[in-house]
Amino acid sequence: MEIEREAILQVVVSAIAFVTFVAATVYVATTYSTNGGLSPRGGTALVGAIGLFVVVMLGAGIWLERQDF
Repeated sequence: MEIEREAILQVVVSAIAFVTFVAATVYVATTYSTNGGLSPRGGTALVGAIGLFVVVMLGAGIWLERQDF
């Protein structure tokens, strides 16, 4: 069974975006943690990381859709 180039590219782009999101979440959690919780500034940073992830995935989806395989 041969896997198409398009499917491989979709998996790779999604995996890179996911790993970047997890890294950003871990960074925010370690940088803005206070007494075992997240500071208000950390909450804002976490919401920003989630929003950035959504925008990146939107851009990746549009880019993948426009590719000619």
